[in-house]
Amino acid sequence: MISLENIRIFMRAAESGSFSAAGRTLRMSPSVVSYRVQALETHLNCRLVSRTTRRMNLTEAGRVFYERCLDVIESVERAEVSVTEAGATPRGALKVTAPLGLGRRVISSLAAHYREQHEETDIHLRLSDHLLDLVQESVDVAIRLAQLRDSTFTLRKITDVERVLCAAPSYLEKRGMPEAPSDLLRHSCLLLRFPGSQQFRWTLMVEHEPQILPVSGQLDADDCDVLIEWALAGQGIIMMPLFEVAEHIAAGRLQMLLPDAPPQAVTLGVLYPTRKMLPARVKTFVDMTVDGVRRHVSKQLGHVGKKL
Repeated sequence: MISLENIRIFMRAAESGSFSAAGRTLRMSPSVVSYRVQALETHLNCRLVSRTTRRMNLTEAGRVFYERCLDVIESVERAEVSVTEAGATPRGALKVTAPLGLGRRVISSLAAHYREQHEETDIHLRLSDHLLDLVQESVDVAIRLAQLRDSTFTLRKITDVERVLCAAPSYLEKRGMPEAPSDLLRHSCLLLRFPGSQQFRWTLMVEHEPQILPVSGQLDADDCDVLIEWALAGQGIIMMPLFEVAEHIAAGRLQMLLPDAPPQAVTLGVLYPTRKMLPARVKTFVDMTVDGVRRHVSKQLGHVGKKL
């Protein structure tokens, strides 16, 4: 009889594109994933995947088999969820990722509170201002502050986020106030840098049209909180979500710049794998996160008289 578990492993390998990526998601070694796929191929007496040293690709038979199995697996998962999750206490491991600043100030306490309410869950929180590969990292819930385009995940939007340019009065006294977007090219800009980062190119909305500026500076970091500390110390100009610096602006520690040419807004939202039946642990954590982050952002914007 065909193994349903082998089918699931094959489908995860097909979706992730390699045995290694599938193994990370399934928490098993690549060799075990390969062995289980081979066992499925032996049972079906046909080749489902073509293997290379770095990737695997579906054969025509593998593509057809994958598509036919989608409805079967979804039906089984709905049956499992209805028995194990519906009306039950959320249980199981939950891997969550969030930006460093928001993660430290909000998500960490939300995760601890969630764990107190749901003792049969385990929370694995990974904080980074890098945009992690959600499939490769086997992420269940991702809080993102960016231009969100990951079509393999479902987005639950929290709010559109206004970003601002700002600097400390001490910096502006030394270097002068930028009067036009092009002036930024002559200033020291504090940049968020990591492999693949595009933050050294700032996009400002000039008369409702995006203008991209290749800014530069002598200081960069992969942590937004470090950039804020440097800005407060008078080291340069930063581009930040307004809610992250609203308190400093209200207190006069930072001053907003170029209000007629603001940075392009981004979306703050929660991403989670697209499934017809979400496990209770994912659904309840997402619900709590959306509510908690929305309250935090609204509170911070209150410092400068803004509302969601």
